[in-house]
Order: sequence, then structure tokens, then C-alpha cells
Amino acid sequence: MDTQHEAPRIVVGVDGSTSSQAALRWAVRYAGLVSGKVVAVTAWEVPGEAAWSAPAVDATFDEEDAERRLVEEVRTVLGEDGASLVHERLVHGHPAGVLVDESEGADMLVVGSHGRGGFRRALLGSVSQQVALHAPCPVTIVRPDVPVA
Repeated sequence: MDTQHEAPRIVVGVDGSTSSQAALRWAVRYAGLVSGKVVAVTAWEVPGEAAWSAPAVDATFDEEDAERRLVEEVRTVLGEDGASLVHERLVHGHPAGVLVDESEGADMLVVGSHGRGGFRRALLGSVSQQVALHAPCPVTIVRPDVPVA
């Protein structure tokens, strides 16, 4: 019988918002408590890709630059030592769908209560609401105004 256990995998959605930065800090803190590993996921979509009215082309999107910005954001939020504990992934697709897919087999999915969307007054963002309903693992929704102890 195999007695080795794989480290718990914690997936966290990162989009540059204050809320997702709080979620990233929370995920790393939690991973430290359970000897887990953190996967920071950023999703990207081309504007107009889901609608027929606009071409599915964004000449300004640079995938390498987006990956570099994700790594820089993780370092900025967590510092060098904290960032070394995180694996970054940039994935093409709608954020809610990407996070649900990425959380397959994960021990937890962590998201901010609201991200960069336009509905600032909503109590719960559309992505966090969708992943709470559809993720195959437990979901933690972190508010940016709750301190991480």
C-alpha cells in the first residue's frame, strides 16, 4: 500500500484586483497550514470571441507579456519568498470556466469576492458566484477587506 500522500493543491484565481490579491495571500497562508501547493491561475479571453458581432482577434494581446505580468503580480503581492511557493498558469478561456476546469482534482479553489468586472456594487462577483456553484471541490471566497492573520 502506498503511504505517500500528494500535497494538497490549492487553485487561486488571480486577475489583478484587490480582491484577487487578498485571495492569493489567503491561499498561500492556507497552503502553509496544510503543507499544500498553490497554483495561481489567470484566464484570458479575446474580446468578441464569445459573440458573433466582433472579430475574434485582439492585436494588442501579448501572451508572453500577460504571463510576465502574472509572475510580477504574484511577486509583488507575496514577495520573492512567497512567490517561490506558487506555480503560475495563464489559461485561455472565460474565467469561471477556466477556474472550474483548473480546480478538477484540487483540494480547494480560492477566489476573490469580486474581480475586475464592471458591477462594483454586487455583493458577489459573477465569477465567484459561478465557481461556487460549479467547482468540483470546496470553494473559499475571500473579501479584500478581511485581514489575513
